[in-house]
Amino acid sequence: MNVAPWVWALTVAVLLVMLAIDYVGHVRHAHEPSLRESAWWSAGYIAVALVFGGIVWAVWGAQYGGEYFAGYVTEKSLSIDNLFVFVLIMASFRVPRAAQQKVLLVGITVALVLRTVFIIVGAALIENVSWIFYVFGAFLLYTAWQQVRPSGAQEEYVENAALRLTRRLLPTTDDYIGDRLVTRVDGRRMVTPLLIVMVAIGTADVIFAVDSIPAIFGLTQETYLVFAANAFSLLGLRQLFFLVDGLLDRLVYLAYGLGAILAFIGAKLVIHALHTNEVPFINGGQHVTGVPEISTGVSLGFIAGVLALTTVLSLRRSRADARSAVAADARAEVTADDERQA
Repeated sequence: MNVAPWVWALTVAVLLVMLAIDYVGHVRHAHEPSLRESAWWSAGYIAVALVFGGIVWAVWGAQYGGEYFAGYVTEKSLSIDNLFVFVLIMASFRVPRAAQQKVLLVGITVALVLRTVFIIVGAALIENVSWIFYVFGAFLLYTAWQQVRPSGAQEEYVENAALRLTRRLLPTTDDYIGDRLVTRVDGRRMVTPLLIVMVAIGTADVIFAVDSIPAIFGLTQETYLVFAANAFSLLGLRQLFFLVDGLLDRLVYLAYGLGAILAFIGAKLVIHALHTNEVPFINGGQHVTGVPEISTGVSLGFIAGVLALTTVLSLRRSRADARSAVAADARAEVTADDERQA
């Protein structure tokens, strides 16, 4: 895939404009977005990502267009998993609802910059280290197992090392002061908890990138497509948070769906590694051609199918649980009435 420097520059410029619109048009004045506002803006970001994919398809062909869409859908689905952690962070730090937009946007911006570094490093490894696909594949298979194994629900956010270091280095106020990041207390400059939360959001998303970057490299090795899919999925994450906040607990089978997708991509990476094998103790360092590679169309169909099935089964389970809860409450009320009459 031949991408001219001016195409890279134009793509980055479009992304910066989208960021500027968010900073100037949304978070400059702290407010809690309505469901309608979040839905419209989330739809707008998805539309821009789809238009970009259509341009890739028209200019570079169906193969690269399919790779982009498979990568974007995967990154978007994995970003929903991020939202569970974001909810925990917001609750743990008791972030005022009106300030949550700013927290998310700055955290996402930091994550976008750091993910770009991850992508550059990943592309360099793929270009120069042939066996890295084995490592990526094995890591995704392990991550898939971690997704589906019984581990209990996480109810509290655990601060990472970067956040603990930030707390030690920067004097922090006890309370939020509007949406300000820095303030003066008795002549001393201090940061507010809002800055600490932004660090938490940004570093948490980078941790998720350890899973998502190998996953998308399993769908396309084109650095331009990897960067674009990551950027478009991240930029819509703020709106998606407010759109699905409160609905996340209904996606009870999401972990299993993501586990299946990660396992599928992990297997795809291992198969690709076999086809490009140069490891001496595997097939004498020769390429293994007996195993058919998985096409982009099959990958896209599998990912879309798993996400659709996961969503349908999750919503059915949630409705059944809700009916059971209502029935249990009714039985308890009848029992209470009988005991009072007795």
